[in-house]
Amino acid sequence: MVDAVLVAGIDTSTQSCKVIVREAASGELVRSGRANHPDGTEVHPDAWVEALEQATGEAGGLDDVAALAVGGQQHGMVVLDSTGEVIRPALLWNDTRSAAAAADLIGELGGPAAWAEAVGSVLVASLTITKLRWLRDFEPDKAARVAAVCLPHDYLTWRLAGHGPQSQGGDGAIDQLVTDRSDVSGTGYWSPHTGEYRTDLLAMALGHVPVLPRVVAPNEVAATTPGGALIGPGAGDNAAAALGLGLGSGDVAVSVGTSGVVSAISETPTADPSGMVTGFADATGLFLPLACTLNGARILEAAGTMLGLGHEQLSTLALQAEPGAGGLRLVPYFEGERTPNKPNATAALHGLTLTNFTPPNLARAAVEGLCCLLADGLDALIAQGAKAERLFLIGGGAKSQAVRQVAPTVFGQPVTVPPEGEYVADGAARQAAWLALGELPAWPRQGTEVFEATPAPTVRQTYAQARDLVLDRP
Repeated sequence: MVDAVLVAGIDTSTQSCKVIVREAASGELVRSGRANHPDGTEVHPDAWVEALEQATGEAGGLDDVAALAVGGQQHGMVVLDSTGEVIRPALLWNDTRSAAAAADLIGELGGPAAWAEAVGSVLVASLTITKLRWLRDFEPDKAARVAAVCLPHDYLTWRLAGHGPQSQGGDGAIDQLVTDRSDVSGTGYWSPHTGEYRTDLLAMALGHVPVLPRVVAPNEVAATTPGGALIGPGAGDNAAAALGLGLGSGDVAVSVGTSGVVSAISETPTADPSGMVTGFADATGLFLPLACTLNGARILEAAGTMLGLGHEQLSTLALQAEPGAGGLRLVPYFEGERTPNKPNATAALHGLTLTNFTPPNLARAAVEGLCCLLADGLDALIAQGAKAERLFLIGGGAKSQAVRQVAPTVFGQPVTVPPEGEYVADGAARQAAWLALGELPAWPRQGTEVFEATPAPTVRQTYAQARDLVLDRP
């Protein structure tokens, strides 16, 4: 009997590191491990290495895997000197101190449309290039030392390949850094349209052009571990999740987490000058236009707090109300909003009457408000040419039965809910299996549900009327 070929997928997310080991051909889970990352919006990359070692140990080690790959949080700025030493803690995607730098860079290139054309996205504080400008402006001595720039998943790939800073006994080989097109498409200095770095933009931000990771093709071996395992190019978290879900052209993932993310697999790149859609690449050679909302599952948490209910109780209560919540409309901009771009707006409840102001209607309005907000993101993708032939609902908010049942009525089409899982790590493992087997395996998903419902267009219409009344505050 031939021994099974094992592969590993690593997810280095904002909160933690997850390691899963699966059988390459079938996708069967063999073992897994997890370790937390420090809190905060800046983290020293050594913490990621330590968490990886801990999670790997909990997963029983990687000595028996034929291939592995890393998926991870996008945009984080990792800066190295000529010896491979980390110059300062990495600024993560959610560090907003570079917002003014983003505005400066937008103006210097000639406006939002110029950036959308150049790199597929209008700059916001999350993109790496804005953090490099912040570094130049506020820590110029450190900026001058930057010999290489990479992303969180790139750094772990480099360390897994046996490289490291000379101060820790490593070779300091910054010329061996590699990345993939999905993650590098979120830097602001690589173009999904041409597949090339825009070093002119990088120089405009940092003041010079450091060593940049080699961009590896989706099914190319990026490196090998000291033990001989193949290392894949890895991927950014949204692209890795799409690969883990097995999404293809025409598929849309609607992720309801702390924020909401609506992303589509597309055969063509996008360039949205409004900034509502960011034009990323995917992990297979296609593209991943993406719309992000600032508000997500916390909308349900806020409603539950007001009503004194947990998640399941809120869901049950919401389903007791009729579609439309008796005319009650919640515009859920609790944390401002990005889709549409109203960063200083606040949430608003409209349509209150003596008869409709009931707990079931309030719970239903929260669920419908969340779904309508995500539908606005979907509309933005479609306006940029994305197809939405199948919708997949994932993330913590997808556990809500009310969200599952209301979403198809708001989106106007069936919604597929796959089983709960670690899809970023799964995508990395599936990429590793691609290398080990020579072809991308199709892993079955047991327990997938499809929710269908009669569309309720009046819910979207009345929500839009209330939404347009909400102003962005100074």
